[in-house]
Amino acid sequence: MERKDLLNKLWEFQNKYGYISKTAIKEIAQSLNVSTIEIEGVITFYHFFHTKPTGKFIIYLNNSIVSEFKGFQQIKSAFEKETGCFFNEYNQDSIFSLFETSCIGLSDQEPAALINFHPFTNLTPKKVKTIIDKIKNGRTLKSIESKFDSKIQYTPSNNKTVIFRDYKIGKSLQNLKSASKIIDLIAKSKLTGRGGAFFSTALKWKYCKDSLSTNKVIICNADEGEPGTFKDKSLLNNLPGLLLEGMIIAAHVTGAKKGFIYLRAEYKYLLEKLEDAINEFEYRGLLGNDILGIENFNFKIDIQLGAGSYVCGEEKALIESLEGKRGVPRIQKHFPTVNGFLGHSSIVNNVETFIKAARTLELGVNFISKIGTENSKGTKLVSISGDVAKPGIYEIEWGISVRELLKLSEALSPYYVQISGPSGECINHTEFDRTICDEDLICGGSIMVFNRSRSILQIQENFMNFFKMESCGVCTPCRAGNQILFEKIQKFKRGLCTQTDVEEIKQWGNIMKLTSRCGLGKTSSNSLVMAVDKFKEYFDLKISPLNENQNIEFDMEAAINDYDNFIKETQN
Repeated sequence: MERKDLLNKLWEFQNKYGYISKTAIKEIAQSLNVSTIEIEGVITFYHFFHTKPTGKFIIYLNNSIVSEFKGFQQIKSAFEKETGCFFNEYNQDSIFSLFETSCIGLSDQEPAALINFHPFTNLTPKKVKTIIDKIKNGRTLKSIESKFDSKIQYTPSNNKTVIFRDYKIGKSLQNLKSASKIIDLIAKSKLTGRGGAFFSTALKWKYCKDSLSTNKVIICNADEGEPGTFKDKSLLNNLPGLLLEGMIIAAHVTGAKKGFIYLRAEYKYLLEKLEDAINEFEYRGLLGNDILGIENFNFKIDIQLGAGSYVCGEEKALIESLEGKRGVPRIQKHFPTVNGFLGHSSIVNNVETFIKAARTLELGVNFISKIGTENSKGTKLVSISGDVAKPGIYEIEWGISVRELLKLSEALSPYYVQISGPSGECINHTEFDRTICDEDLICGGSIMVFNRSRSILQIQENFMNFFKMESCGVCTPCRAGNQILFEKIQKFKRGLCTQTDVEEIKQWGNIMKLTSRCGLGKTSSNSLVMAVDKFKEYFDLKISPLNENQNIEFDMEAAINDYDNFIKETQN
């Protein structure tokens, strides 16, 4: 057994016994010649691994903000009532175990839960009772799971649709050119990473191509974990073959022989579909040896199932996880194109990026360049959820206004709109004429809409709790900063916040942005910092009338200690 096989080995024990015992940990540690502490460190890093016995049926209920507003508490109570168990407690005598979890990529169908990673959507207390009764009566989860279907609510006219158009297997691969010509084509299309960083795809591929590394690796980041984001899931479900073609094109450009799809565990129900697509490509000679009859064009793709960690969506953390380690982001000494998976030059792109690259070869630059704005060419997928009549997937032309998107999704009295998930930007009604594009309001893929009846403090509390829990904890600005900002929100809720607290929120946000190790800490304060300005009237009403001299001081050290103690209790 090699270290890179660790996650798969842990999943073997988790799936077979419902948890990973001390005996299993010792066995694995001995086979890898490492300490049991190191293996325990990996296990406790990931949300879906357990070190205590669980029931035969493990239920994960999504606690994202959209779920909260759609009835999370009622569904939570219903599960507890019907199973006789309590959430986040281990009960060895029950066939059920209940846990809360962060966004599971079903924000358009909330409240939603996973039972042994089978999806159950649009839950009501009555549905919960029916589900639990059927399980108790011996029905298989496969037979009662929600019939998953992507809600593709909008695509532009056919002469502007790039992603969700007819797909014919291998069509983009018919247009393979030399590596330099493909890079030039991708550059002219102005394709940038569609995961949120928006780095030039052509430049990343060129760096890998020109690397002196003897082995090169293509990695698909299918670990979208930003609350409110579910666009890549729709691509995995509807266009798995096109994803493979994008990865094959990248392999042709760089000379890579090995590829991985890092699939988030929450999408395990899509694993079989991806495996079937890979098998079909191998059967057709589009994967394996001498692809398309091209001598020495050899490329193989494996799927690595994640285990529940938002930070693994960051490319350096993802590589650490792929190597069988805790998903802690590496220090930025080298980009993955220089030193990636096992030290090899590696490309990490997300699902939408690979698919857009394949469509670019298929459709050509002239087609793509006629769509969008000067700096943002083509279309973009966005996931819209919250207070809208038509939640789901929208393939939009770059340059569309927020107001038009709200109209298309039939938003219900929109007041607060969160762009690009909790780490993105919040906007108010005065900004609805802004446009989604590089020149104005860039969007990674998530748009959450909330009306005036929703509490902004509740939104911010949910966001900050998410970041507090998902921080890997390796750097102090993120570990302590998220806890401090969470406590500031608690002061607001208690009516104890003063203007000094508001200024400290901005100061801490700036500190985290400048000094955190990875994107989580650099962006986690974005929404709160923006909200106190953009919704100033709302927050002014929450500020305590106390004189500044009477301000109750915030004990930073105590907050950090409380958080550290909480983490220790959680791990125990």
